Order: sequence, then C-alpha cells, then structure tokens
Amino acid sequence: MDVSNATVLVTGANRGIGRCIVDCLLAAGAPRIHAAARDPAKLGERAGNPRIVPLALDVTRPEQVARAVECCVDVTLLINNAGVNRNRPLIGEPEALANARAEIEVNYLGTLAMCRAFAPVLEANGGGTIVNVLSAIARVNLPALGSYAASKAAAYSMTQGVRAELAGQGTRVIGVLPGAVDTDMTPGGDARPEDVAAAVVEAIAGDVEDLYPDAMARGIAEGLAKDAKAVERELAAFLPG
Repeated sequence: MDVSNATVLVTGANRGIGRCIVDCLLAAGAPRIHAAARDPAKLGERAGNPRIVPLALDVTRPEQVARAVECCVDVTLLINNAGVNRNRPLIGEPEALANARAEIEVNYLGTLAMCRAFAPVLEANGGGTIVNVLSAIARVNLPALGSYAASKAAAYSMTQGVRAELAGQGTRVIGVLPGAVDTDMTPGGDARPEDVAAAVVEAIAGDVEDLYPDAMARGIAEGLAKDAKAVERELAAFLPG
C-alpha cells in the first residue's frame, strides 16, 4: 500500500506507539488520518493539523464503533493500536480476573470488533489493509504480565483468522509483534516507540505479514523457531516480585 494515497484510521492515537504512528504517517504523506482516542482532547497539538480528523472512540463500546464506521467511510488503512496492559500476573494477584477481563475486552474483543466493522468499508474501497498492534509475548507467555500476554495471544490467533477470511476481498492483514517498548504501559522498555512506528509504516509499504520491529521481538521469534520450550523456560524466570 502507498501510504501517501491512504485514508487511515488509527485507534489509541493519543499516546505511545499510536501517537508515533500518526507522526510517521504524516511524514509519509498520508492525506487524511482519523486519529481515534477515548478522549480526543488528549491528541494535543496534532488535533490542529488539517490532515488529522479527531475521533472519539472506545473500541469496547459498540455504539461508538458503529459511529466510527459512519464517520470513516473513506478508510483504506485501519491500524488497531488501542490496548490495555495491567502489568500483572495470572495467579498471584487479587484482581487477576478483573485485569484479564479488561485486557481481553480491549486487546482482543475490541480489536475484533474493529476488524468486523471495517471489513465492509475496506472491501468497498478496494480491499485496503488492517494492521493489528500485538506483542511478541502473544507467542509465549511472560508470567509477570500473564493476563496481558494471554489477551495478545488471543488477538494474534484472531489476526491469523481474519487474514484468512479477508484475503478473498483483497484485504491485507498485518500483525505487529513488538518487544518491550518505552511507553506509558511499559516504561523503560528497550525499544523506542518512534522506531516501532517507523517499522510499521515501512511494513505497510512492503509485503510483511508478521512484523517483529525491534531486537527483543526478533530475538523471541528466532528463539521460538529454534527451541520454543527453551524460550518459555527463559521467560518463566521473570516471575512477579
């Protein structure tokens, strides 16, 4: 896809990777970007850019997803970036079930809802592209973030299913699987959100389906290809304190 000819919708556009993706899309010449956030006021100065259309969107609320479809009938590139990370384990945490429900609701069901809602829009506009921002720990659990990893694993599997279902209408589906990125959700991560965003925009112009945009992510992918159990055991050592 030529980003300079794309009309884009980015969820979770107000911070972290989503905010940087918007900046990279602007630099690449995208003529129109629907920048979605639960509170569009948090888009800051970007909301004043004539190529950006602020959009109030909580991906867990069906009525807001439906309104997004009505407002964004021109979209050819959907980037599902909105996410939640409670940074907690599965067992040794009193609120584990509440955390898991919140993460599944946004990271899996919210992303699926957006894919379902915009599939007809993309088909009507020639096929287009969907990008789902996932995580490298979608492929192997990191116990310290156990419920987050599980929600991203569900989203990773869903991404594969959506890719297969939408291939016939010419819609390409990309899964982005970064490692630890230095954002509000995972402060201190090795990867910079600017670099991840640049890799995402580059992948959209290329032919990548599963993008590992940083050294940690690539290391996990390579390790899983060689010895998946060894990677599982390595990450199992990172138990919550």
